[in-house]
Amino acid sequence: MSVPKRVLVAKPGLDGHDRGAKVVARALRDAGFEVIYTGLRQTPEQVAAAAVQEDVDAVGLSSLSGAHRRLFPEVVRALRAAGAADVVVFGGGVIPEEDIPELQRQGVERVFLPGTDTREIVAFLHERLGVTAPA
Repeated sequence: MSVPKRVLVAKPGLDGHDRGAKVVARALRDAGFEVIYTGLRQTPEQVAAAAVQEDVDAVGLSSLSGAHRRLFPEVVRALRAAGAADVVVFGGGVIPEEDIPELQRQGVERVFLPGTDTREIVAFLHERLGVTAPA
């Protein structure tokens, strides 16, 4: 039996709404991932430190506050500074489509917008992390 891939779900910044992050965390757990949820109001450095401490394969970031353009790239930089540049970073939330190319340029591999079916997020992680979906 293989060890499940580990995913950290985080809410960087002052955004106090985490319903969507919890929905994604449950969907990932139900799909066989081991999920660690950091809770609300984390700094980028706290997110990176938790990712390193938990030895995760991916970090999912959620933002509804409009601070994604600053916070998501800061998490990527903090992960790199902590020696975890190989961790897959993806994000979601209320993010204007025109911001997505810049976030991707700065290391956020994929951005999921409101209304995305959680199966799409699971499929992305299966593909990106080399997970074979259960039959």
